[in-house]
Amino acid sequence: MRIITAAGVAWGALGSPAYAGFAEGATAYNNRNYAVAYKEIEPLARAGNTDAEHLLGLMYYMGRGVQQDYKQALTWHRKAALKGKADAQYVVGAMYYTGNAVIQDHKQAITWFRKAAEQGHAEAQQVLGLMYRYHIGGMPQDNVLAYMLWNLAAAAGNAKAAEQRASIVTKMTAEQIEEGQAMSSAWKTGTPLPRSSRTGGG
Repeated sequence: MRIITAAGVAWGALGSPAYAGFAEGATAYNNRNYAVAYKEIEPLARAGNTDAEHLLGLMYYMGRGVQQDYKQALTWHRKAALKGKADAQYVVGAMYYTGNAVIQDHKQAITWFRKAAEQGHAEAQQVLGLMYRYHIGGMPQDNVLAYMLWNLAAAAGNAKAAEQRASIVTKMTAEQIEEGQAMSSAWKTGTPLPRSSRTGGG
């Protein structure tokens, strides 16, 4: 299961940058002017700006403006992830999942994916759904939880999750679908995701 791609690590909506210079760096990055982006972003990341840490991690991950370096990518993403940046949490989870610059550890991957998913990160929700569907990393096999997560991710515009949800529905009972729908409706961003369902195990 390949879960991390160039699109998958693209940095999403950025919060209010805490330091001047971040907007210039982000604009330069979007315009593929990576040398300017690095010059603006690197000092901000060193000063502890969470958005800059994530963007610098992405530059190292993709080899944009710097030599590709997965260890550096992980270092900077982890800094931002520990401060609660969902995009960075997703990348750290993906790096643990694939064993990229770290020893492969699906339990660590799940921890980081869950943190991001609980903030409403659609890609993390989609991947967590796969892990429930296919009993990966010690996760219980639970079609209802997979359906719920794909429902949430699809509502946020994740096309893969919408396809996976359509596929799993054919293997679920009416009661399971109803429970998955109810769980999706009841869940609120920023709250813990359920770890079990009533009807979905097996």
